[in-house]
Amino acid sequence: MANFNRVILLGNLTRDPELRYTPGGAPVCSFDLAMNRSYTTQAGDRRDEVCFITIVAWGKQAETCAEYLSKGRSALVEGRLAQRSWETPEGQKRSKHEVVADRVQFLGGRKGPEEETVSAPSEEETPF
Repeated sequence: MANFNRVILLGNLTRDPELRYTPGGAPVCSFDLAMNRSYTTQAGDRRDEVCFITIVAWGKQAETCAEYLSKGRSALVEGRLAQRSWETPEGQKRSKHEVVADRVQFLGGRKGPEEETVSAPSEEETPF
């Protein structure tokens, strides 16, 4: 059976990007996107729904995202869905779905309507 894991999201940042470095020195940037959806119920009521997802970018793309993106700015993200699991200091198991970005396109925002695209690093630069 074939598998396919591809995600394309367009949304607005809910917080400023957070740039960190792994112990090996690889840059990693995370930020949250909010995607809105409006619909009408069968009763005719207008409803809005928001979906939040964490985006993770690696390498040069991570540094560029941290430099140019900010809260409220729009971004188009292409990548793959990943699940991360960890244990809290209290011993509780947690898990979270996030998108590992292959490509981030910066859309209009505070700096104007210009667009900039950053592609994923080559396979040698990807830490996993």
